[in-house]
Amino acid sequence: MSGKILIETENLTKIYNGRTAVDRLSFHLLEGEVFGFLGPNGAGKTTTLLMLLGLTEPTEGWVKVLGLDPSRNPIAVKSQIGHLQENMGFYGDLNAWQMLDFIAELNGIPDDSARERCEKALRAVGLLDEAEKSIRTFSRGMRQRLGIAELLIKECRIAFMDEPTLGLDPDATNRMMDLVEQLCQETNMTVLLSSHLLHLVQRICHRVGIMIRGKMVACGPVEQLAREKLGIDNDAYTLEQVYMKYFEEGRP
Repeated sequence: MSGKILIETENLTKIYNGRTAVDRLSFHLLEGEVFGFLGPNGAGKTTTLLMLLGLTEPTEGWVKVLGLDPSRNPIAVKSQIGHLQENMGFYGDLNAWQMLDFIAELNGIPDDSARERCEKALRAVGLLDEAEKSIRTFSRGMRQRLGIAELLIKECRIAFMDEPTLGLDPDATNRMMDLVEQLCQETNMTVLLSSHLLHLVQRICHRVGIMIRGKMVACGPVEQLAREKLGIDNDAYTLEQVYMKYFEEGRP
């Protein structure tokens, strides 16, 4: 992880019909960092993500992704970022090779390097032996791994991962998190990870941010937040304990 800032917001605010969904949000993400983005449903996480992706404009404040305004430079930003959603949309009648070839073509990757990238990505996510099978036969975990292969094909500098393990069994969940951690270590990719599986977030994230009612009420390494909120200065804590303390204090 380097000290280079890839995402930065300052007083980022979004108001819908008089309701403040995101309230003066200021934070940053570093190159190579895995950042856990936490909060209950309706806390403002999705709205924040939409602004980071350039899919909605802030009411106030600003956001920069790779030094650019994603609302005004959407193509330049989107060419360097990826979004792994809880339900990845792939063409079921294609196999993994064909799907990744198509993605490479959409992203203007030359034919002479596309095949090499596809093979490398499939091997990295453990799908090379399954690459000739129709995607409609893939399990949910296999589809999520194919989604990570898509990030690798594009050589994304930033990946937004929204509940990437939802619906996976425990083994597939652990393998997915191991893959995310490995991806960041080997490619220096920055990951913003939104998940309700707090024990896994604690395991792989360098820092976490907790959103409550539109505000980021905490941001930092888990051990720092445990000291500040629980008064614990050893390993006898969990992220769930820290999160619930902030959640209870943030209730109306």
